[in-house]
Amino acid sequence: MNPYLFQARALTRRHFFRNSGLGFGALALQSLMGRGTAAGAVASPGMNPVSARPPLLPGRAKRVIYLHMAGSPSQLELFENKPELSKLTGQDCPKSFLEGKRFAFIRGTPKMLGGQFRFARHGASGQWLSELLPHFAQVVDHTCILRTVQTDQFNHAPAQLFVQTGTPRLGNPALGSWVTYGLGSVNDNLPGFVVLLSGGKTPDAGKSLWGAGFLPSVYQGVQCRTDGDPVLYLGDPAGLGRPLRRRMLDTLEEMNEAEHRRSGDPETLTRIAQYELAYRMQMSVPGVMDLSKEPRHILDLYGARPGHVSAAENAEDPRVLYRGDDPTFANNCLLARRLVEAGVRFVQLYDWGWDHHGSSLGESIDETLPIKCQQTERAIAGLLTDLDQRGLLDETLVVWGGEFGRTPMQQNNVRTELKKGYIGRDHHPHAFTMWMAGGGIRGGTAFGQTDEFGYYPVENPVSIRDVQATVLHTLGLDPYRFSYAYQGLDNRLIGPTDEGRVLSQILA
Repeated sequence: MNPYLFQARALTRRHFFRNSGLGFGALALQSLMGRGTAAGAVASPGMNPVSARPPLLPGRAKRVIYLHMAGSPSQLELFENKPELSKLTGQDCPKSFLEGKRFAFIRGTPKMLGGQFRFARHGASGQWLSELLPHFAQVVDHTCILRTVQTDQFNHAPAQLFVQTGTPRLGNPALGSWVTYGLGSVNDNLPGFVVLLSGGKTPDAGKSLWGAGFLPSVYQGVQCRTDGDPVLYLGDPAGLGRPLRRRMLDTLEEMNEAEHRRSGDPETLTRIAQYELAYRMQMSVPGVMDLSKEPRHILDLYGARPGHVSAAENAEDPRVLYRGDDPTFANNCLLARRLVEAGVRFVQLYDWGWDHHGSSLGESIDETLPIKCQQTERAIAGLLTDLDQRGLLDETLVVWGGEFGRTPMQQNNVRTELKKGYIGRDHHPHAFTMWMAGGGIRGGTAFGQTDEFGYYPVENPVSIRDVQATVLHTLGLDPYRFSYAYQGLDNRLIGPTDEGRVLSQILA
């Protein structure tokens, strides 16, 4: 039986009126958006579902570059100057810090551990920054530092999922998928959501961090590479020319259209759109990904080296091969600027290797953290500078952070005494640092304050949902109304309650 006739026969009077009401709401939404289809709808095979759409509300940001340091950097070595904590180094941790708390690795009573590097004030705003951030210190007045971010997760995979999808469980769309669903991509020949990796490994939560979840799969992130083909399986086999490929895609489209008429499955239309996007990407992606087109002074600004492939990217344990002058992350930052300049809506960078427990070689705060900072902070400063000089920073929101922070205590499950090359901290969800820049964010500011040990917020705590709500708001997407109907619920990035708040104090 035709699926539409089958559905019509099964429709009750109650369901008819309920669906009719939803239909009128969709029509109203379409009218408000000034388009023939609602945001994210895959209306027909001829329509590009990721074409640009206007936001429902005014928004300063038009695009996002999100820099996620997978493993979680230590805020106490980078952003939080705590001289009182340093005075307690080597003393037993107070019981109040331990009672009723759960830790990933700390056992018994650990020792307190002060910051391992010097701090100084920088910029006109006088922000405290570590000596590990000399280049970032030059652009700190572009940023707003959030010093009191909190999460309720203390293991990597669920914490990463919570930050990027709004839930610690698998199955929800990534932030980039939500943004692309709401706003589309400016360039029809490129994906709306691109992912770039560095550090040698994929984050703990895997590719679910850029999956589309319950949204149509056309909104999932596309992982691009700097080694070999930018996108796997995008190129044509030897001997297959563009005319023949076009004929093949036309035939596939006819077959998929017939299948859609038979089954009514919207993912069939998504498949058509993805084939067409891949065909267009064959011509556009190689040019955008070619860093050799950049002038020498721009490459030097980032510390980028076109064509470089690090040995750490394919090693079983990349941490033991880390070098401070590795340009992989710098190349990705420069690619991010080229991608947003070409019209990509959301670029996500994941850099692995920030999980500094101090339990084994290559994961220490005193030795590995400085290497990771050398690999990244010059490129980040270069990115902010380059966006600013091109007039892109005002409309590009840049976000930096991990999934949680690090404890003010030394991790003690393997070593109880400080030893060079093995100094580390455990996971800390109660207060950590993120920052935002551009895209309507008020630069040269800090938000929130932690106690003298960096353990708890004492002023303006910030939740993960606050961060997500603020990101959506800067893009003109109302975090409280922006939703997708799935399994009988109007699902939102910020979850079912209104606990997430827009941080209006940090907006320009």
